[in-house]
Amino acid sequence: MPAGAPIKQKKKKKSVLKNIRQTARRTAVNRANRTAVRTAVKKLRGLIATGKLDEARKAVPEAYKALDRAIQQRVLHENTANRYKSRLALAINAAQAAAQKS
Repeated sequence: MPAGAPIKQKKKKKSVLKNIRQTARRTAVNRANRTAVRTAVKKLRGLIATGKLDEARKAVPEAYKALDRAIQQRVLHENTANRYKSRLALAINAAQAAAQKS
């Protein structure tokens, strides 16, 4: 095609336009849920890293709730969310054990 030539646009059917709207809506919901999960996990990891174990224990249910919601809405696979939960629990227990030693 020569430069500056008009590009032909194929007319879109109603079903295609509806699919585009549905995809945009689902993308927004999935992005919001994924962001909530990442924020909760990052917050919990930050609390563990700084040694604020009391606050970290209070943040655990929030993180687990966000992960469970992501499973329910199929943003994350169940095994992935369970792996995150397991690693967070291990990190809290390790930090707690380290705090008791010192």
